[in-house]
Parts: sequence; structure tokens; C-alpha cells
Amino acid sequence: MTSRYRVEYALKTHRRDQFIEWIKGLLAVPFVLYSQPTGIFETNGFNGSSTTQMSEEAHRRYAEIMRDIEVMVDDHIAHQLDGSRVPSKLKLLVPTIGNFFTRLPLEAAFKFQDRKRYISSRRFVSPSFNDVRLILNSAQLMAVTTYGTLQLATFDGDVTLYDDGESLEPSNPVIPRMIDLMRKNVKIGIVTAAGYTTADRYYARLHGLLDAIAASTVLTPQQRQNIVIMGGEANYLFEFSPSSPHLLASVPRERWLTAEMAAWSDAGITALLDVAEAALRDCIKNLNLLATLMRKDRAVGIIPVEPHLRIPRESLEETVLVVQKTLELSVGGRDFDNRVVPFCAFNGGRDVFVDIGDKSWGVAVCQQWFGGDGNGSGRIKPEQTLHVGDQFLSAGSNDFKARSVSTTAWIASPAETVELLDELADFMGKKLS
Repeated sequence: MTSRYRVEYALKTHRRDQFIEWIKGLLAVPFVLYSQPTGIFETNGFNGSSTTQMSEEAHRRYAEIMRDIEVMVDDHIAHQLDGSRVPSKLKLLVPTIGNFFTRLPLEAAFKFQDRKRYISSRRFVSPSFNDVRLILNSAQLMAVTTYGTLQLATFDGDVTLYDDGESLEPSNPVIPRMIDLMRKNVKIGIVTAAGYTTADRYYARLHGLLDAIAASTVLTPQQRQNIVIMGGEANYLFEFSPSSPHLLASVPRERWLTAEMAAWSDAGITALLDVAEAALRDCIKNLNLLATLMRKDRAVGIIPVEPHLRIPRESLEETVLVVQKTLELSVGGRDFDNRVVPFCAFNGGRDVFVDIGDKSWGVAVCQQWFGGDGNGSGRIKPEQTLHVGDQFLSAGSNDFKARSVSTTAWIASPAETVELLDELADFMGKKLS
């Protein structure tokens, strides 16, 4: 049963994506006007023929709306390129909208998803958040394969490639699809919050994929090198190494740090983590959390005192918001050694962590690593990069920041990632007409 509290909690700003909600609102109008919920009961008037007409008319109106939004996105991109201080119409309607790196063929994407999900045929359930999310995913896949060439695909770990807290086992259907991308010379980056400093820990989580790459007969030796693991959001880089016991080799920071990251001082990092630690301790006390604090060299967080315990979701999100606001007020406006150190406070589902940097920096490192052959001389462009993850809400979601450096696809489960990669392979085999 859904309580009033749960309904109101789900409507909080930090639990919503305003662009998707806005599109949902637009699509609700033709649903109300053209759906025929009584058609299944009546023998006259709204019969099977009329229901078909209803579906066709709803499809036409939905497609028109998506085309209109597509035009607004194009206008927004034009404002971006011009550097205009006057906001676009889309920015006025959706103030939280960010930058776009490609056009979005939303009309074509809607028609594609409508053939799969029969959105226009529904009479009782209006176009949903998930419908719009998947339409946006398809539009982004169409864009990166039609208006350019996809060169880099980065992935979150938990809930994206495998279930939360699990590992990438050899039987996982995502593995052959990722190897197929590598065979097509698309570089792969796994950008995960898991902050391990040794290769054996990452091998334990990713052994199915790493073993498959090592044993693959379709990948050349060079293509096998087209994968990196970026751990701790943006703090530990490992490259594929067929001669290493765990098929991974740690890359020294001086080889991969971007110029901006190299400017973060150790004093600034320590000061930020000290503030975060104090805020986390306050949350443990004030919320009476059955949690213990964990401090690492580049992160600090709380985990359950016993592995089988689960901290309530509301308590995790309260902790994220408290720590985030505390850091913004005490650190965000102050420079340490004249350098502001970015951070990411996120809800991991069972824990809360604050990492130095965030996934925008992790993806940027992958872009530089593959774009400049590891020597920092170039970078793969945002429009040539696709980041796939499950956490894109504005608070407590560590994939959200990747939107600032790459195109993105928002999935809800490992099964959706498999479907997404099948879509991508299909689009890469043909250009959008």
C-alpha cells in the first residue's frame, strides 16, 4: 500500500527530473483527449474500429509533441553555440535544463519506442516517467550513431552492469555486447564508485568480463587494451594487462590526472574529507543510524555495522542531503591553497559516501586517456562519448554529473543495459533515415 507520506516524498524536488516531468505533462493532454477507456465495455460507438482510430490519433499527437520539443532542443543548442545571454525558450520552461552535446531526434525515438511499448494504445495508463526516459535514451543513441561516431562508452557498475553488491559473472549477457563494442573499436570505461586500490578487488567484481576479454578470439591485442577501470569515481585508474595475475595494472596518477585535477592540493582534499566526516558522525548520532564510519585516502562514508542490516532509504537520503549542504556551505565557497576541490556525496543503496571528484571527472579521464593515447595530448569529445548509469536524479546520484562532459543514457537495471546495447548495435548498423 502506498501511504500519503510515500506519495509526497516521491514528489520532492530531489526525487524528480524536471525535463522528464515536463514532457510527461505535455503528453498527458492528448492522452486525456483521445484515450477511450470505455471502449472495452461498449458495443456501439467506441468499438474495435474506434479504438484503432483512437490509437492512431494519440500516436499522431504524441509524435507532434515530441517533434515540437525536438525543435526547442535545437533552439536551445543554437543559444549554447552563440553564447547568448538570453535564455532559450526551453530554458525558460525548464529552468534546470543543462547543455546538449547532440541534437535529439525525439519524434523518431518516440515512434521507435511506441512500436515496442504500445504507448499510444493504452487507455488507462498515460505516458509514464519510464516511457519518457526510454524515449530520451533511444533519441540519444540515434544521435551518437547518426550525427557522429561513438568512440567511448562508459558504464557505472552496480545496478548498471550487475545487481547491487554483486559481481560481473561469466554468464552475464552484457559481456558479449561489451566485447562487440570493443570489436567495433569503441573504447570502454567502467567508472565506478567502488574505491579499491588493488587490482584483485576489481578483478573479483569484474572477472567475468576481464576473463572473456583475455580469452576472446575476435579482439586484436590492441582492442583488448581498449578498456580501463576508473574507481572511486575519479581516483584510481587500472588498465587491462594480460600478463598480470588479475588482468589489470594500476596506472600511476601522474600519467592520467587532468591538468585541473593535478591542481587539487592534498591539504584541500584532507580538509574536505574532515568536514564530511564530521557531518557524517552528526548524522549517525542524530538519526540513530546502525552505521559505522569508514575513512579512505580519497573518500569517507558510512556503512551498516553488520552486513545483513539495511539503513532505511529515507535515512540514507537525509544523510546525503545534510552532508552535501554542509560541504557546499563550508567548503564550496572557500578555496584551499586557492583550489576548490570538487566532491560527490551519494547514496549507494546500502551506504553513503563522499568521494573526491565525481563521475564527470572520471569520464573526462577516460576521454583524455583514450583520446591522447595516455599522454594527455588530446581528448575524445563529449558528443562522441556515451555514459550509461542508473543514478541521474539531482541529489545523492553519482551519475548525474556525467551529463556535463558526455551524452548519457539512464537505465534502471542490468537487463535494461542489455536492451540498450542491443539498440545501440542496431543503430550502429544503420543510419537514421
